[in-house]
Amino acid sequence: MTVGIVTDSACDLPDGLATQLGIEVVPLFINFGSDSYLDGVELSREAFYARLPHAQKLPTTSTPGPQPFLQAYKRLADAGATEIVSVHVSENLSALIDSARLAAADSPVPVTVFDSGSLSLGVGFLAWSAAQASKLGAGIRDILGLLQDMRKRTHVAAVLDTLEFLQRSGRMNRVMARLGSWLQMKPLLKMNDGTTAAEKIRTTEAAFARLQVLLEERLPFEKVALVHTHALAEVETLLQRVRHLLPPGDILSVDVTPALGTHLGPGAVGFACVSAEAGTP
Repeated sequence: MTVGIVTDSACDLPDGLATQLGIEVVPLFINFGSDSYLDGVELSREAFYARLPHAQKLPTTSTPGPQPFLQAYKRLADAGATEIVSVHVSENLSALIDSARLAAADSPVPVTVFDSGSLSLGVGFLAWSAAQASKLGAGIRDILGLLQDMRKRTHVAAVLDTLEFLQRSGRMNRVMARLGSWLQMKPLLKMNDGTTAAEKIRTTEAAFARLQVLLEERLPFEKVALVHTHALAEVETLLQRVRHLLPPGDILSVDVTPALGTHLGPGAVGFACVSAEAGTP
């Protein structure tokens, strides 16, 4: 039996890697006024972040309906998949997973929809490992067991440059946003196993120091990458600070999906990682 893997564009996997692994990626929609774009297909990350700071009205995002998921399931079935695992952004953050579940009911082969409990490359890492396991011949039960275990060990954390975009998107109280700006607060957002948390940090230096501590607490790594909202200088600064904690060689660094970037705003920087299993050197 061959297990196919589907995810969504909030996974933040580089296009080339998803293609190499045979992962079907269903794009979200990014809306600037009346113009709607398929994330990563009709609107690149670079184009989105170049446009975001100058938008008079904050862009919105919308989830695809069941049909794009069903089409992805049919493509994998036509390619020989006998079962499918569909790995998606946490249902605590998005209704996207509901569309995948509706599509699964009409799929020509059995589909298990899996809530990653994460976002950005936290989702991507799970889809990546599932695809690797499938290529090695793992069955559906083994892949689901792997994902359940990895979900608990997957962490995402990012420091925002400003509270403005959270406030403009309606994700936080307007008064608190203004107060945070006056006090130069740098909110640090965290997610693990479906649970979100936040810390308020006074300065950029303290925020980077806190990210370093959080990375140290997750050692050793099974997978790790840096994530940012087109904050090239900031992510380079973070890389230099934490390079000694990271595996040798090139470190994956990606712009996060516009579906998140519209709320986080430009200048956000952080990491996604999967801690190694206990006992792994």
